[in-house]
Amino acid sequence: MEKIDIVFEDKNMMVLVKSSGVVTTREGSDENTVEDWLMENFKWAVKLKRAGIVHRLDKGTSGLLLVAKTEDSLAYLKQQFKKRLIYKEYWALVEGDVSFEGEIRLPIGRSGYNFLRWAVSELGKRAWTTFELIEKIVIGGKKYSLVKIILKTGRTHQIRVHFSHLGWPLVGDKLYGGKTELTSRPFLHAKKIALVGVDGVNYDIESDMSDDLKLILEGK
Repeated sequence: MEKIDIVFEDKNMMVLVKSSGVVTTREGSDENTVEDWLMENFKWAVKLKRAGIVHRLDKGTSGLLLVAKTEDSLAYLKQQFKKRLIYKEYWALVEGDVSFEGEIRLPIGRSGYNFLRWAVSELGKRAWTTFELIEKIVIGGKKYSLVKIILKTGRTHQIRVHFSHLGWPLVGDKLYGGKTELTSRPFLHAKKIALVGVDGVNYDIESDMSDDLKLILEGK
């Protein structure tokens, strides 16, 4: 799979950059996945649950993906995620004029109308998103906002649901009301991960924006 690049690796973990259109894990998918790629290329991956993949990215989302290479590292990193000690930063282009900064604390659960969708729901699980405006952009006479997003929790489709609920759907995110004139996939990139590794070392890993997203911004 040429759409996966390794940007960091040591004896405990690996950080990949996943392109849009690539599914993360085998669960519920009959497509070729990141999990398949890991198992085909690395002996250690065969021994680990989900080939050591610690968290997921949606199929349409590009960016950084954290993978453990040992049982100890996998258990440790999962615990770090559970305790919300891993910093995850995303960049997104959304429709409309977003506030300079803010936080969204709205529970998320399955949509009662569409099984593929999630929605803000009183019966859902706690979800917490913070954001900061990077730049306001006008493309074709329409207003957009490029925002830096930090996830405090990790619910399915959390960023997409929260911003759509507030009337700022992600550009290209048809499932949640975003227009597709600029791109046919959600404009969302997992740009940065920061954590303390199982070895006690601080890691701060960043990824360039995907080329397809860069072209949109360059054409503003």
